[in-house]
Amino acid sequence: MNAKDVKRRPEISPARIESEQEAEGAAQALREAIRYHDWRYYVLDSPVISDAEYDELMENLRALEEKFPELQTPDSPTQQVGGEPREELGSVRHPVPMLSLRAVYEEEGVRHFDDICRKELGREEVEYVAEPKYDGVAIELIYEDGRLSVASTRGDGETGEDVTPNIKTLKEVPLVLMESEEENIPSRLVVRGEVYMRKDEFNEFNRRRAQDGEEQFANPRNAAAGSLRQLDPNITAGRPLHIFLYAVVESSSREFNAHKEILETLPKWGLKVNSDQLKVCSGTEEAIDFHRELAEIRDDLPYEIDGVVCKVNSLSDQEELGYRQRDPRWALAYKFQPRQKTTVVENIVVQVGRTGKLTPIAILEPVHISGVEVSRASLHNQSEVDRKDIRVGDRVLVERAGDVIPYVVKSIKEERDGTEKVFHLPGRCPVCGAETVTSEDRKMTRCTNMSCPAQLCERIMHFASRGGMYIEGLGEKRVGQLFEAGLVERIHSLYHLTKDDLTSLERYADKSAENLLGEIEESKEQTLARFLYALGIPLVGEHLARVLAQHYGTLDDLMGASNEVLQEIQEIGPEVAHSITTFFNDGRNRGEIEEMRKVGLRLSNPLYSTKEEERPLESLTFVFTGSLDRWTREEVKRMVEKLGGRAVSSVSRETDYMVAGPGAGSKLERAEELDIPVLSEEEFTELLERRG
Repeated sequence: MNAKDVKRRPEISPARIESEQEAEGAAQALREAIRYHDWRYYVLDSPVISDAEYDELMENLRALEEKFPELQTPDSPTQQVGGEPREELGSVRHPVPMLSLRAVYEEEGVRHFDDICRKELGREEVEYVAEPKYDGVAIELIYEDGRLSVASTRGDGETGEDVTPNIKTLKEVPLVLMESEEENIPSRLVVRGEVYMRKDEFNEFNRRRAQDGEEQFANPRNAAAGSLRQLDPNITAGRPLHIFLYAVVESSSREFNAHKEILETLPKWGLKVNSDQLKVCSGTEEAIDFHRELAEIRDDLPYEIDGVVCKVNSLSDQEELGYRQRDPRWALAYKFQPRQKTTVVENIVVQVGRTGKLTPIAILEPVHISGVEVSRASLHNQSEVDRKDIRVGDRVLVERAGDVIPYVVKSIKEERDGTEKVFHLPGRCPVCGAETVTSEDRKMTRCTNMSCPAQLCERIMHFASRGGMYIEGLGEKRVGQLFEAGLVERIHSLYHLTKDDLTSLERYADKSAENLLGEIEESKEQTLARFLYALGIPLVGEHLARVLAQHYGTLDDLMGASNEVLQEIQEIGPEVAHSITTFFNDGRNRGEIEEMRKVGLRLSNPLYSTKEEERPLESLTFVFTGSLDRWTREEVKRMVEKLGGRAVSSVSRETDYMVAGPGAGSKLERAEELDIPVLSEEEFTELLERRG
């Protein structure tokens, strides 16, 4: 995924899409956007859209995949939970996947959820437990023989980050469970909850960081996440973190009948729950009332919440309702509505992105929304400015949806006095002065100069990113240093850096210079797929880079491909094909690649195979469901594709094999209805061995 090329909020209406080709492009845009925002939220702890906007992207993608089932893929965001764990912390496989919750924002969504539960359970009324939806970091604790054994974050839902040493610094987390006369301690207990930072402690924490000249956190959730994921537990110990536990997913000797019973039992073992804000509800109308009550006192609570979680109380009913691929069918997140305030647009400035895109940014008279000072908001493009008629000097309505990022909802034209100024994106780049071009729909304005300084820094950071050449030492500040010192004028300049160049810069000692030069040297040995992603070809993210590497053995083969030939690949449409050929037909880009070859760039391509015997799964279609022990979903998908087969998400009569692990649900039932062979993970492995 090319993070800077992703359209962060693609405006797509599934109901208006009729053709499969149009749906394919829309689904691709939505997946790229969702993966980008997952990366920002789970890996960087730095979200750039609201929860409401994210949920809308996910719902649009889910609706598209339901409308066109053949588009659903195993690596679609609808089939996974969240972001990837940080490898530096180590990983922990969850005994039961940590799923997210489906979100709604209106009462009718809650009533619809209730209708489904009552229908599936054959009841007139279902009992629910309503709890606050905390805006913190999901955590899993495993106790063995009453002692804390492992603590991990959600991660990708199946594998999380090992934060055991950090969690042990929280005084609210018992290292040894308490035993009472009423409750014996299970030999194995797996509980889940949320780590958070109180509002008053967050404000004081940020104040101290500002005094020390350190970057401030955007909100308590980001501060908690950043604190919990420190490599040094001593740093975590100095942060004001707290925890609420709210679920038991495994208990070796203690059986529970209801969710409320779990919440009543956990404190007896010394585990903290939030008993102050909790309600058992007869039907969802009481849950809706509880939501209204919490919304009224939300600002007075010591911690941040962004809604109410509504769960079926009976655990046997939960088991009967089961799970979707991504979320449980017995629980729902009923979120609060976005918050809004009015302010004044003091100016509109232009930001130039990595691909040369010009984005208008509204500079706002500072205003506090949900406890955060808002002074900037993206206006996205000229079309958006024109559509909303945003002018310099306007009073505007600003929304911080989902308590994450602000945007301008509309101008308040009734308050204009005639001094407001109409804004137009400039005809020349504000950074380099080159001519700009604007698309017919006015949704895209670009600088035509590929050597534009504004693009170069971003291109180098993308080139060095983890999905690309993986030069870890090249972060934003270091790239900025190199650029300002005139040490990099093109991407290939990286490979000409010397130790003397680096040690001449501030904060570069011999060791750090040697480490960076070592990483740069190691990056010369690279796979074709990672190099293609690193190049930053517009519309080519990590997935399409792998697809291209599967079809072309060498970079030269790909650079010589025509539009027509590229479009013969299943996932490459006219727009992507044109982007690829345009990129490689540009002499400056070819020159850049040639310069990298001169300094020793060597590309391997393990994804490409030509021999028939190397594709033992040719023409076979697989569906994977449930949990896998040996591989992640992405790994098994790549392996099947490399061996000539297809890994899809939906079961149909065209499916050759279903591979089912623990937690398999409706897909397994569908496969059995169609008499599709069902394999365990071990049987799938044996199939691979039989086919060589």
